[in-house]
Amino acid sequence: MATVTEALKESLLGAETEPELSTQTRHDFLQHALKDEETGEQYLDEQAFIDAVAPQGEDYHKIKREQYSILFGIADRHHKNRVNLQDWSLFNNLLAKPDAEYEIAFRLFSDPATGQVDFNSFKESYARNKTSGTVPFNWDSDWATLYLGGKKHRHSMTYPQFAQMLRGLQGERVRQAFLHFDKNGDGYIEPEEFQRIIQETAAHKLSDHLLTNLPTLCNISAGAKISYANVRAFQNVIREMDLVELLIRNAIRKSSDSRITRVDFLNEAARTTRFSLFTPMEADILFHFASLDQPSGRLGLSDFARVLDASWHSVQGGFDDANTGIAGAAEKAVAGSKTFAQNLLVSAHHFGLGALAGAFGAFMVYPIDLVKTRMQNQRGSRVGQLLYKNSWDCATKVVRNEGFLGLYSGVLPQLVGVAPEKAIKLTVNDLVRGKYTEVKTGNIPLWAEIMAGGSAGGCQVIFTNPLEIVKIRLQVQGEAMKAAAREGEQIPKRSALWIVRHLGLVGLYKGASACLLRDVPFSAIYFPTYSHLKRDYFGESPTKKLGILQLLTAGAIAGMPAAYLTTPCDVIKTRLQVEARKGDTAYTGLRDAASKVFKEEGFQAFFKGGVARVLRSSPQFGFTLAGYELLQTLLPLHDEHAAEKEGPRGSIEPITGLQEAKAPLPYLRSRNALKIILDLDLGFGRLKTPENAGKSGWLPGSMGMRGSAASPAPEA
Repeated sequence: MATVTEALKESLLGAETEPELSTQTRHDFLQHALKDEETGEQYLDEQAFIDAVAPQGEDYHKIKREQYSILFGIADRHHKNRVNLQDWSLFNNLLAKPDAEYEIAFRLFSDPATGQVDFNSFKESYARNKTSGTVPFNWDSDWATLYLGGKKHRHSMTYPQFAQMLRGLQGERVRQAFLHFDKNGDGYIEPEEFQRIIQETAAHKLSDHLLTNLPTLCNISAGAKISYANVRAFQNVIREMDLVELLIRNAIRKSSDSRITRVDFLNEAARTTRFSLFTPMEADILFHFASLDQPSGRLGLSDFARVLDASWHSVQGGFDDANTGIAGAAEKAVAGSKTFAQNLLVSAHHFGLGALAGAFGAFMVYPIDLVKTRMQNQRGSRVGQLLYKNSWDCATKVVRNEGFLGLYSGVLPQLVGVAPEKAIKLTVNDLVRGKYTEVKTGNIPLWAEIMAGGSAGGCQVIFTNPLEIVKIRLQVQGEAMKAAAREGEQIPKRSALWIVRHLGLVGLYKGASACLLRDVPFSAIYFPTYSHLKRDYFGESPTKKLGILQLLTAGAIAGMPAAYLTTPCDVIKTRLQVEARKGDTAYTGLRDAASKVFKEEGFQAFFKGGVARVLRSSPQFGFTLAGYELLQTLLPLHDEHAAEKEGPRGSIEPITGLQEAKAPLPYLRSRNALKIILDLDLGFGRLKTPENAGKSGWLPGSMGMRGSAASPAPEA
């Protein structure tokens, strides 16, 4: 019976149902809620509400965190200075609306009873929260009259009317401020006055870089002052930031070096837009502020981020700070996981291409390497039979005695091992260089370049020593078999797998100390030389990309001193790793080998095969680069450039700023709603001292015109 009665009552009188709460909404509330000890009710006070909508640790560089208290007044429907679970749910439901930003601003000033904004109450609230000392705003101007009516015909504003008025409010504030400073009416103001106007009207939307350099706007034209045309053009640029970013991205995507000029921007605007055309002055202003530290005229995303991204910081940390915007933890997690997965795919793609290219380079110069090894292993006439007079004699005798394929004895382990060898060498060099490279300038000290190269050479020995010892024993096998045959002995031909099993794990690292002694200085010489040749001789820069021929030349020249100067270490390594034949001198270690070679063969023995090493090492990297460039063209990775843009080896230019926000929409709309409210004045929501709270502060617990006890405000 009770159920029927309740149903009839609900049908006649209606009923109010509790709002459905999502799991996330309830979780966010309970995470920050306080408990009333008397009633047991859970609630959010002003500080707890701020903690819920503006988490600690985020970037509130442009909007002070305490200013989120404005939203507390909207969520606190019953003005009890507390927000319960139902209030929190309704507030989150409001944020889910597509026009939540403007509706929040409207609710801040509207009368709950009439659903409209009364002019007098609105102006009163504006006067209470206006920052002291700012340029006055005339609410009786022709512009305000068009929205609000004249003094004798004031009318309240509906939600659509109020939202449209806010849309144009910032422009009118700038116009009135310009007239305020243009005392003699000549249409010009001082650069410092322009800076003050923009800081008072739009500081919450602009980057530190832009705000700091505002006075330089006078330099885009003749004279030392700023005209009203300059001001309007600047305002148009910042109003169209989203469109500007879209055009920049499109133009950069079509650029070969990911950088654009003013002409590229205007051409892209002409192709993309139909009605929002950019004037020459507007383009000049955009490129002026983006190129203050990059006068080349060709700019990349990181340059424009300093202008377009309000969260860009001019503090230590450089471009990385452009990524620490107010996007929140959700944005960071999502963006980070995508970037990690994409970078992993790109790294795997680069590793595969690098392995193929490295194998190609090693294969092309392998006959030279084989000749070099046999020359280095040849003992002098005093301790053994002299088989080869010189490198050419060695090559011809190998072909005559073992056939053409004899020049490729032991090539298989070389091709198998070159992939991890090249990968670890390039990776370690890049990693160490990145640690000591200045992000803003891209400069790196010479000692750091040498250390990076040496570290790379040291790490590669993990792979190169086993590879080298197997390769060397295969390379000299034909020579040993021929020598044994002359003496009536028969030596079976060994495979690479047999050599590995015979040596064991410890044996594979025989001569590792000599290998380290060779590879560390080789890479310490090679990488810095290669880098400086590209930059200083061939002029590589962010605006100049070198061709394959220039890269080949730089690699070949860099390899010459590195290969020849490390030949003594290579000779000792070869002697230690080759299996001594009958009658040959045996070596017990690095020092023993060096002393015996010097004593028995003289100093010149340390440079045996030096020319062959130069002839091999110099072109090998060139062939590797050429193959790598060709493979990238033939086997491109789809959307590879959606990750990071890589510059010259050892330096990476991150795509900073200008990132799509991944944070939840309610959070983003809270932030955007505050931006709209702060277009009225930056003083809204700021904590005030007792001395000035009555004059210009946002009164705690008072929501604009709802503070009935507030005294009438003077004309602004």
